[in-house]
Amino acid sequence: MRDLSKVIRKRVLNMVFKAKSGHVASSFSIVEILIALYFGILRVNPLNPNEPNRDRFILSKGHGCAALYAILAERGFFSSDKLETFCQTGSMLGGHPERGKVPGVEASTGSLGHGLSIGAGIALGGKKDSKNYRTFVLMGDGECDEGSVWEAAMFAVQYKLDNLIAIIDCNKFQASGKTEDIISLRPLAKKWEAFGWAVFEVDGHDESILSQIFSGISCQNGKPSMVIAHTIKGKGVSFIEQNQAWHTKIPNDEEFLQMIRSLNG
Repeated sequence: MRDLSKVIRKRVLNMVFKAKSGHVASSFSIVEILIALYFGILRVNPLNPNEPNRDRFILSKGHGCAALYAILAERGFFSSDKLETFCQTGSMLGGHPERGKVPGVEASTGSLGHGLSIGAGIALGGKKDSKNYRTFVLMGDGECDEGSVWEAAMFAVQYKLDNLIAIIDCNKFQASGKTEDIISLRPLAKKWEAFGWAVFEVDGHDESILSQIFSGISCQNGKPSMVIAHTIKGKGVSFIEQNQAWHTKIPNDEEFLQMIRSLNG
């Protein structure tokens, strides 16, 4: 899995460098979360992406989609050759994921704050239709500034959506700075507990622990579940880790080579 993490990060870097577009640091922070989900937890079929009883995954922080595309290609939803077209004119792989264009993408996202509401609606539909699929939603911590997140949090508890599992990529940064300096989320776990969610905190870069947490979540407890995954923005390359400048920065030639060397190390 550690080798796969390096492979995915290098693919993300190549995609963004070639396209001169994308979010490297935001994609790097969610790699292990996606690996844990797609290589052990999610019940999905790459050969039949719309199989009715599949688990649903929504990347609410859609700007991190380069990592999701690399994972979907690795799982066989589409050819890895498609990654070379990232953010190119006419490509299905845009700067934010679009449902109907990309096999395996369940919702069009990018405007932050909507993924949890979409996920709650899908989870409620599953309950009403007596389906046993689960819905997973991956959000950013800065995204929790949005009031719609907390409306969805209350809705999910009201309707006892224990088939809904949300994950926060808690890397402590957002586009305009540290989350703590913009709108403090502390105490984050207690906030979600107060809203009535079952809450877990975990190292977001430890695939084995992530897998244990996801596997152990009960869909019989009458509560939605929240996994707060503590991560490092830009994980894997020391000079971009927790560096605000790299939220949207595209590496130049020298930086690209330095990043490749770091990921190969």
